[in-house]
Parts: sequence; structure tokens; C-alpha cells
Amino acid sequence: MTAADERAAMVALLRTGRRPWVEYADLIEERESVAAVLADELAPIADEIAPITDELAPSAQTTLFPEPRHRSTGGNEGPDYRKADPDRLITQARADLERWSSQGMHLVTLLDRGYPPNLRAVHDRPPMVFVAGNLTPADARGVAVVGARKASHAGTERAAGIAEHLVDHGYTVVSGLAAGIDTAAHTAALAKPGGRTVAVIGTGLARSYPPQNQELQQRIASDCAVVSQFWPGSPPSRRSFPMRNAVMSGIALATVVVEASDTSGARMQARLALAQGRPVFLLASLVEQQAWAREYARRPGTHVVCEPDEITTVVERLISPGSLVA
Repeated sequence: MTAADERAAMVALLRTGRRPWVEYADLIEERESVAAVLADELAPIADEIAPITDELAPSAQTTLFPEPRHRSTGGNEGPDYRKADPDRLITQARADLERWSSQGMHLVTLLDRGYPPNLRAVHDRPPMVFVAGNLTPADARGVAVVGARKASHAGTERAAGIAEHLVDHGYTVVSGLAAGIDTAAHTAALAKPGGRTVAVIGTGLARSYPPQNQELQQRIASDCAVVSQFWPGSPPSRRSFPMRNAVMSGIALATVVVEASDTSGARMQARLALAQGRPVFLLASLVEQQAWAREYARRPGTHVVCEPDEITTVVERLISPGSLVA
């Protein structure tokens, strides 16, 4: 079984939508074969197969897996891949992979060497991600810089200063390509000679959100990498951004929160990072202004910092041999 065959099996497997993606990640690592897991999943429904039609298109699914069935109807909102012929599923998957690759979007599975190593180590890793551009081994030294979309001028300046400091010390800046803090962090990293930044987005790679960051997204894909766990055509949704935050905190060695309200996705990422065993850095200015940040500051694994060099000092200590993946 070649790597290409395994990737096709991954697309076919996830289109069956029979389990949560975390369970698939565990099963794939246990069996060391996506194809084997796919065979197990399809075996109980082999007598219910139906041919794939033109309606079974990747864009029909808005997230990595089908939406839950409506209780009132007992049916999926989109096509039911679980009743599709296995051979046709694989054929369709290969065609889609070729088409996505021709558009600059490459699928990386949990079994591929190019799968982000820090993400591989967390409990809620996805079984695959799509990448536009190229991830490098150096990106394992990544630190997420996140915060409010409606950021203050002082907040964007702090985010840019942190990003510049991280690049100067050999780190990749990871962020979510949102307006405000994320944009400031990505832009500052790109402005440094040799600077690396990775965008982890809450839509498919074929979409840009927010629309005004389309050019920035294209530049990051050209010079560095954009990562998504969603089908390429997937639009933004309320579900997708929390899932994106879990992947972003998993890819990074640590998360820095610059500005964030109590309803911010950045706050959620701080919680997810701590659950993944990754350190969280809260700026002192944030702790002064937000009750949630003061509460988080008391949690193990949280560090309150004033200057960027405090971040790299702690991270260097934590990534010493045997501490973290990188």
C-alpha cells in the first residue's frame, strides 16, 4: 500500500462519517494503515452499498465530517457516503486528491512524515490536514500568537513585537489569519528576513476568511504554509473555529494571548492548549483588564509575561530534551 493509496483511503474513510475524528486518529495509529481501518468500517454495511452519483461532491460537506443527522428525519443534510460502493469511493478520492494537488492543496495524513510533529503528540489531533505551501522541520519550533479580531493599536503593536522577537530567536509564528492580532503577528513575521509563519484557518484552503486577508493568505501559502483540517471548499462556521483553535494550539509549542475578551476564541485556545499540556503565556496587560485571564493565570502551565524575551526563556527551558516534541 503506497502513501498515495493511504491518502485516498483517508478521504474515503472520513466521508463515511461513522466515528468522531479523534477515534479515527487512534484507530489509524493502532492499525498503522488507513486502508485497514476503512475496510473494517465498510464491512458491516457492504450489503447496503449504492453507487456514487454526481451529487457526492466534496463541497457537499461543510466540515471534515458530515453534520449530525436530524432527529426528526433520521437523515443527513448532505449525501450519505456510508452507502457508497467502496471501490467508487477510492476512485473518487484519488480524483479529488489530484484536483486539490493541482490547485496547490496537499493532504497530509497522520501516517505521513510531513504531519506536524507537535500536533501528532496531542490527544485531539485530526487524522489529516490539508496544507497549502510547505511545512518545514523548523516549523516544529512554532509559537502561536493569538488575540482579538477588534484589537487595540497597542495590542497589534505588542503582537508584532512578539512575532519579531520569535523570528529573531528561530521560532515560527503560528496564528489563525483572523483580523487584528493574528494579522499583525503574521505580517510582522513575514517582514523579517527569513521569517516563517504558519496560518491555521477555520475554513477550507480554497476559501479566504476574512475576505480582506485573501492576499495575506496567498502570500503565506507561497512563502510558508497555510493549514486546514477541513475539506478545501468548506465555509466558515460556528463549529469550525473552535476545532481550528485545537489544531493551532496542537501545532504550536506554546500559545501567547495578547488581547482577548471572555468570549474570544483566543480564550478558548488558551484552555485547549492547557488541556493539551502546552504552556500558555498571558500578557500582563491582558491579566490586568480581563477577569478570565486572572483566573487562568492561577492555573498550572500559565505564565504571565511583560516582555517577549520572557516567553522565549520559558519555552527554551520547556523544550529541552525530553520535555516537548521539538
